[in-house]
Amino acid sequence: METIKKIEQKIQELPPYLLEEVDDFIISKKGKKQKQTGRLKQDWAGALSQFSNQFSSIESQKKALEWRKK
Repeated sequence: METIKKIEQKIQELPPYLLEEVDDFIISKKGKKQKQTGRLKQDWAGALSQFSNQFSSIESQKKALEWRKK
């Protein structure tokens, strides 16, 4: 808890332009930590395999793009 108070005091003394940098730094560190600990889920892989004989991969890609635009 003492560390947080020290950091808060230092932050209050910073000029506005440095506050933005601190905020960016914190956001970037949070993002990196989540990327390191989280694993990419691929549970969707193969979900449309029943349609593989009906559509080519190109047709599937075009359809996916149409769905994303909606």
